[in-house]
Amino acid sequence: MTGTIRALYKQFSGTARDIAPILIIVAFFQMVVLRQPFENISDLAIGFAFVLLGLTLFIRGLEMALFPLGETLANALAARGSLPLLLIFSFWLGFGTTVAEPALIAVGEEATRVMAAAGVIESDPASQKAHANALRYTVAASVGASLVIGVFRILKGWPIHWLIIGGYIVVVALTPIAPRAIIGIAYDSGGVTTSTITVPLVTSLGVGLAHAIKGRNPMIDGFGLIAFASLMPIIFVLLFGLVVAA
Repeated sequence: MTGTIRALYKQFSGTARDIAPILIIVAFFQMVVLRQPFENISDLAIGFAFVLLGLTLFIRGLEMALFPLGETLANALAARGSLPLLLIFSFWLGFGTTVAEPALIAVGEEATRVMAAAGVIESDPASQKAHANALRYTVAASVGASLVIGVFRILKGWPIHWLIIGGYIVVVALTPIAPRAIIGIAYDSGGVTTSTITVPLVTSLGVGLAHAIKGRNPMIDGFGLIAFASLMPIIFVLLFGLVVAA
């Protein structure tokens, strides 16, 4: 128990140190550049305390649960030697973690609202909700597909740069023909998928798999899945825009 408290205190101190520069910059511009006092200073202080505590617990939770869990599952699946089972797990891991991303949910709702205002889709709430869900599940499926490709890369030892270059060639080819209203959303989708839930599990999956496979270097082969998880949503959402606009 004492060790856990000590670890939490160390994590809390590190998180406070990381957040301090942000507070200093905001305070400087608010008080020195804009010369305006902070409104509702008590609410800001309470909110900052919640952020500090939440980040501390979240990062500690990653270290205690998600990272070890991802590596354990990768090792167990690799030990069984079943490629179909490993690929199925990889797809559903990417799909499930992405569907649960709060950032993706928020971006999907905002994107469909803007698309409705631009006349790309119907403006009624039911239609907007349906398109938001469709966009959300499209991005989730793209992340699942990206993990399948990434796992294949680790198993086969494929050079990551050729796959990334090929993917962005596809992005460049799709961008001129995709609806203009969807292009920005597609490019942003690559960022929102690599957030608080997806990154820890995907990273631990890659590193654990590279550890478990003979001849693979965790530093060289274990990382790179996040790059695929950022690239594939752009392609899928551009295709989604072409289908919606058809």
